[in-house]
Amino acid sequence: MAHTEAHAETRASKYRLLGAASNSMATAVAAFTAWRRTIAGRRALADLTPDQLRDIGYSEAPRPTFFVRVGLITDLMSMR
Repeated sequence: MAHTEAHAETRASKYRLLGAASNSMATAVAAFTAWRRTIAGRRALADLTPDQLRDIGYSEAPRPTFFVRVGLITDLMSMR
């Protein structure tokens, strides 16, 4: 009787292991697909002119911004 219980537990753990591996693989594939879709969208927006961007609702192309905190230059000069 004990052998049967141990055997059933071993089979269940194998199925759980395969289930976890397939779930992690599905998550990885979904993340990769989302990343590819994001890159394709950025490339498509980069190819559009400012007029075309305004037509679809973007006021301007997304680009990096530079933010300087108030008093930063004063702090940097005082450290000098």
